[in-house]
Amino acid sequence: MKRSFRWTAFILMLSCLLVSASACSSESSSGSGDGKGKEKETVKIGVLASLTGALESYGKQTKQGFELGLEYATDGKMEVAGKKIEVVYEDTETKPEVAVQKATKLLEEDEVDFLVGSSSSGDTLAVLPLAEEYEKIMLVEPAVADSITGSEFNPYIFRTARNSSQDAIAGAAAIAKDGVKIATLAPDYSFGRDGVAAFKEAAEKLGADIVLEEYADPAATDFTSNIQKVIDSKPEYLFVIWAGANSPWNQIADMKLQEKGIKISTGAPDIAALSAMEPLVGMEGFSVYYHELPDNEINDWLVEEHQKKYDEVPDLFTPGGMSSAISIVEAIKKTEGDLDADTLIDTMEGMSFETPKGTMTFREEDHQALQTLYAIKLEKKEGVPYPVPVLIRELSPEETAPPIRN
Repeated sequence: MKRSFRWTAFILMLSCLLVSASACSSESSSGSGDGKGKEKETVKIGVLASLTGALESYGKQTKQGFELGLEYATDGKMEVAGKKIEVVYEDTETKPEVAVQKATKLLEEDEVDFLVGSSSSGDTLAVLPLAEEYEKIMLVEPAVADSITGSEFNPYIFRTARNSSQDAIAGAAAIAKDGVKIATLAPDYSFGRDGVAAFKEAAEKLGADIVLEEYADPAATDFTSNIQKVIDSKPEYLFVIWAGANSPWNQIADMKLQEKGIKISTGAPDIAALSAMEPLVGMEGFSVYYHELPDNEINDWLVEEHQKKYDEVPDLFTPGGMSSAISIVEAIKKTEGDLDADTLIDTMEGMSFETPKGTMTFREEDHQALQTLYAIKLEKKEGVPYPVPVLIRELSPEETAPPIRN
């Protein structure tokens, strides 16, 4: 009996040791299954973008810029700190509920180490809580709503895109003066409302009077009633904030606002939208990016390589996609491959990195990238079928630094 008991005890003890060893071996082989630590041999990045729908062109630009950014930052090797880089793209369809579904899939099934996106502020705001829940860094690009790095901020969020306040400071600098009457027109969702709020704050500080805030259905194709309200308010300027293919420019021209003494000002949009701005030649406003505005080696590389690969010049949001990719690679280089979120946050706060728009810096307080914008004038250029943004002057990262709102 004693012998049998001892033998049974020995078998049980051996089984326990084998189970423990197996568990340890499994944990060791997986290394950093949760993305925390240096053992993981792959960096996985999930990119959320509007690859279909109203903002499809923005998603395309971000994707192309991101791919070129990884190529540039890794010298074409698609490796950083000894780790291979894998990218998974998901289409949000510019629908917040779809964005949440796709982000959850990237985090749970693909087990990505970083999220990037999205084209729409609405999509992005819906996804922000997931970055915090899953403790993964999210690079926001190109969504601009102030609330992303403001009231809805969490420490896992970093934004290479400029925000509405940065746009507003640049836009206000172009037209706002003491006593000037300005009306605004924007789409009725977070992008438009945050943009107007930021513009109003910046313009009123310069002494201007905002006489009308008009918001239109973001899916509208007829802006007649909105534009008539602008005319009735009798402003000296109409400042327009818009995104998407269904822009109001043709109807603004048809209703002859400039002939009624109302000057138009806006941010110079992407090339497709510039094609509809022929009536606005001579307008002074601002630009986030046009390929001829920045003067630096990275932008030269981007323009040349984009032309080779896609047979066209980079557009409005291409450099943003590139900048977000560069920032990820630079952060991983600095951590020597450590993908722990807390380590990355400590590294990225205050981090400066070079981009097609010059030096960007993630502000420590809200992780908003401070960056250069451009004061421009729309002019005709021989051989170009749309009005071209021509540089008046660069607006420095310090000059366009937005208020801290978190």
